[in-house]
Amino acid sequence: MLMFFPMILPAIICNAGISEKIPVILDTDIGTDIDDTWALAMMLNSPELDVKLVVTDTGNTTYRAKIVAKMLEVAGRTDVPVGVGIHLSDKEDGQADWVKNYDLSSYPGKVYKDGVGALIDTIMNSPKPVTLICIGPVPNIGKALELEPKIAQKAKFVGMHGSVRKGYGGSDKVSAEYNVVAYPKDCQKAFTAPWDMTITPLDTCGLVVLQGEKYKKVAESKAPIAKAIIENYNIWAKGTPDKSSVLFDTVAVYLSFSEELLVMEKLGIRVTDDGYTVEDKDAKVINCALDWKDLSAFEDFLVERIIK
Repeated sequence: MLMFFPMILPAIICNAGISEKIPVILDTDIGTDIDDTWALAMMLNSPELDVKLVVTDTGNTTYRAKIVAKMLEVAGRTDVPVGVGIHLSDKEDGQADWVKNYDLSSYPGKVYKDGVGALIDTIMNSPKPVTLICIGPVPNIGKALELEPKIAQKAKFVGMHGSVRKGYGGSDKVSAEYNVVAYPKDCQKAFTAPWDMTITPLDTCGLVVLQGEKYKKVAESKAPIAKAIIENYNIWAKGTPDKSSVLFDTVAVYLSFSEELLVMEKLGIRVTDDGYTVEDKDAKVINCALDWKDLSAFEDFLVERIIK
C-alpha cells in the first residue's frame, strides 16, 4: 500500500504497529441509507479489526439482517455471526430487491434472533475490551445498557452521531442528525454511559463523497464485495450514479482503529431531548472528530479498502 498511497503513510504506520486485532461489534441500520453497506465492506476488509458480531438496529431488523448476511456470504466471511436487533417496524427500505429471494435461515454462519442478548454476551465474555461501532440510531444499545450496565466497563463506543459545529453538507447551521434525533432517549443513555467514547459528527463524516476516478475504481472493480456495493447502490439510487452518496458511516469504521487523518477534540457533549448534540462543559467528555487533516487521503484509503 505504501507505494500506492504515500499521502496516508502516517495512518498506515499507525496501523502496522497494531500487534493484535481489535475485537469489534458493528451495530447498524443497514438498508436505509446506502452508506452502511460501504461501511460494512470497509470493516470486513480492514485487517486491524476482528469482527465478532454484526447486529441490526432500528426498524425492520430482519430485513436488515438479510442484507448483512448476504454481504457476509459475498465477502466469504460467514465466520461472522449476525444478530437481529429489536424489531420496530415491518417496513423494508431501498435495498429490498437485493435480498428479495434471500432466506436468512440459509446463512451458513450463526444467526442470533436476540441480537441485543448476543451483543451483551459478546462484550461480557470477551477477554479484551470490545469496540462497539455504532452507525445508526441506537435502540439496541439503550436496551443493552438497561439489561447489563456493565457492558460500558468492558467496551468502547465509536459512533457516527451528531452535529457539533457543522450540519449536513458542511453547513454552518448545526442539525438534529438522524442517528440521534430518531431515538434521542436511547442516544442519551449511550452518551452518558461510562465507556470511552469517540464520534464522527456531520462536521467530518458529512463531507465524504467519492467522485471521478475514485468512484470509478470502485464501480469498475471486480472484487466481489465492491460489486455487491455497486449492485446495492444502483438498486437504492434507482439508476447508475457516477459518484457515491455521502459515506458518513465509513468514518466511524476508520476511527475504530485510527485517528491519523482527522482533527480530534475532547468536548463535553450533551444530547438534548429534541436530538441535538450540544457542547456542554458539564457533560461527559467525548472524543470528537471535528475536522479533516486530509480528506482526500481518507477517500484514497477507503477506495483501497473496498477494492482489495
